[in-house]
Amino acid sequence: MRLIDTETLELHDFFELQAPAYAILSHTWEKDEITFQEMVTKSPSTMAKAGYKKIHNTCRLAQSRGQKWAWVDTCCIDKSSSAELTESINSMYRWYQKSEECYAYLVDFTPGSLPETELEQCRWFTRGFTLQELIAPKTVILFDREWNVVGEKKNERILHTISRITRISRDVLLLEKPPRDFAIAERMVWASTRKTTRPEDTAYCLLGIFEVHMPLIYGEGDNAFRRLQEEIIKRSTDLSIFAWGTPLNFQTEADKENMGIH
Repeated sequence: MRLIDTETLELHDFFELQAPAYAILSHTWEKDEITFQEMVTKSPSTMAKAGYKKIHNTCRLAQSRGQKWAWVDTCCIDKSSSAELTESINSMYRWYQKSEECYAYLVDFTPGSLPETELEQCRWFTRGFTLQELIAPKTVILFDREWNVVGEKKNERILHTISRITRISRDVLLLEKPPRDFAIAERMVWASTRKTTRPEDTAYCLLGIFEVHMPLIYGEGDNAFRRLQEEIIKRSTDLSIFAWGTPLNFQTEADKENMGIH
């Protein structure tokens, strides 16, 4: 596991079981995100990018809240290594779960807006991977585009709004019940309005939700979802999974409402 020193912004490697306490960022990818290689070299052009500013702001925030270490997916995973990418995506739910606190950066949330109306418009609630990033951490703090606090997931007002937007039970959001306590079909509903950039991520973003570990094969397209179904079937007698059919049908149904899994 690779973490950022929030004081120096240097990357350090740890065995997961020996990793120190850390804060973690949840966000939607924009242009000019910083790669692992760019974070290592930190050239002037890299440090001028908006993605670097996001990492810098995350570290400053974490430091101000007493966190020595932070994890940001853009630069803490060497995506040029297929083995590391596979391990990271299979571990990601657990990494968010183990974090001290998660900062959900809502780049399209206007400062001063009402959460009850503005949150529903945020792209963060439409992306595939942010589903587990909402559910897994014990503490999720929402920030607007200027890094002002919008509220915490456990705050009653925010909790009610998030549950309404996502159709996820309050018990899950408050970690009073694990996702495994809910039917497979219901967990699929949580993902049914979300989108992914690559078709394979429709399956990969759900690995933690369904407690599945499987290799990543980018280029396999819809077969990734079929493999996910097969792995779920091996572990469960819940036949509600068959309500979704193929991933193509799943996405087509969502697309009827101008939505879909990302």
